[in-house]
Amino acid sequence: MPKFEEKVFCCNICGKGFSHKYTLKQHIRIHTEEKQYTCEICSKSFLEKGNLKIHLRSHTGEKQYSCDICDKSYTSKQYLTFHMQSHTEEKPYSCDICDKSYTTKQNLTIHIQRHTGEKQYSCDICDKSYTTKQNLTIHIRSHTGEKPYSCYVCGMSFAEQALMRIHMRIHTGERPYSCDVCGMSFAQLGIMKRHMRTHTGEKPYTCDVCGTSFAQKKTMKKHIRTHTGEKPYPCAICGKFYNTQEYLTIHIRSHTGEKPYSCEICSKSFSERGKLTIHMQSHDVDKPYNCEVCGISFIQKAFLNRHMKKHTEEKPYSCEICNKSFSESGKLTKHMQSHTGDKPYECEVCPSSFTKKSSLNRHMKMHTGEKPYSCKVCGKSFWENNKLNKHIKTHTEEN
Repeated sequence: MPKFEEKVFCCNICGKGFSHKYTLKQHIRIHTEEKQYTCEICSKSFLEKGNLKIHLRSHTGEKQYSCDICDKSYTSKQYLTFHMQSHTEEKPYSCDICDKSYTTKQNLTIHIQRHTGEKQYSCDICDKSYTTKQNLTIHIRSHTGEKPYSCYVCGMSFAEQALMRIHMRIHTGERPYSCDVCGMSFAQLGIMKRHMRTHTGEKPYTCDVCGTSFAQKKTMKKHIRTHTGEKPYPCAICGKFYNTQEYLTIHIRSHTGEKPYSCEICSKSFSERGKLTIHMQSHDVDKPYNCEVCGISFIQKAFLNRHMKKHTEEKPYSCEICNKSFSESGKLTKHMQSHTGDKPYECEVCPSSFTKKSSLNRHMKMHTGEKPYSCKVCGKSFWENNKLNKHIKTHTEEN
């Protein structure tokens, strides 16, 4: 029988036990965030002296641990251990139900519980259940905030060892998963599987409401909110709600004035990447995607695909209320506002609200007094282009 050391030293914060007082002191630094070992070159701090030593090799370039199979070198023995897993592909333990294979019998046992649905380990805080004690331990860290696995190079901490291993590949450059079609390499298996769908065209996630299919589950979840009207992301400044984190981030920039996307040609800045992409068409840039019908060129293939629907008259997005069809999902979303009465663009000066942002921008000129459209005949200015056009007719009638 193996001899187990008694864990007599307990953490006062989380109750975890340790066999040695020194190990407890190291653990407590996770809670206090004390990092007493600092790099003199880049000022990064670490919990342990050994971690600092390994980090210093990122500055000196020293890589003393070499792989005997492919001669790659690494700054730490742990990095080399992670790398060796890319060579050892032996998986002798197979599942009789789905034929998946595993390197250890324990991993196979855990996998079989997914088929049986057995979850014997329950969380005392939120009542969630898990198939293994290890998964329960990892889950509990979401309540305690404990992150016991630290990166030796940059000091980042993780709740799971698997997440730290994936993170390590940023420093080592390890990309063990390769695409059989185009040869691209990836650090994570899940990312490679998503990439493969760009070749196969596979879209395994289908909307139960309208039947539209998606290559990614998170994209389908966003789409479903267009049916349910759910907007789980609130703005902390004005209280407006949005159906995606991306839309909320863009909205917040209307408060902060942040415009992170800049044109390298004329230095104009934009709050959204899409607006910068559209702006770039105003410059004489390369437009490699040509329409075979009318000859118009585009800088992105997505723009060409959207343009082609004008020729094919394809309108795959239909309104469930009036059956009107649209070539783009964005146009359907705007159309739905005519049924729901939703006017998300509100004027900050008066109570007016609008279905389109362009309508709000036009309205704001009434408050600011801005009149950017001038008559070349008499110099009179207008805040709307159509008002200028009407005015110009008065000159042509006089003539």
